[in-house]
Amino acid sequence: MKNHVHSEESLRQIVNRLSRIEGHIRGIKTMIQDSRSCPEVLIQIAAVRGAIDRVARLILDEHLSECIARAAVEGDIEVEIEQLKSALDRFLG
Repeated sequence: MKNHVHSEESLRQIVNRLSRIEGHIRGIKTMIQDSRSCPEVLIQIAAVRGAIDRVARLILDEHLSECIARAAVEGDIEVEIEQLKSALDRFLG
């Protein structure tokens, strides 16, 4: 698989969001250790799930606008689309 080149702004945005998610996960771990109520923990897990979905959307948007477009120009579109389909099957699976 080829290396994908993304804009600095896009990478910064994704890494920042993942760092916040990482901190949120640590917070949930602390909640469990502190015996916080199950509903409170589940609400926080739902928030993390939503944040992960938003990161996935950013990555997908970037992939479609940059990688798929570049593959179309370079003539690799079929391979790129098959790889994307495979990844989406696992992501949505």
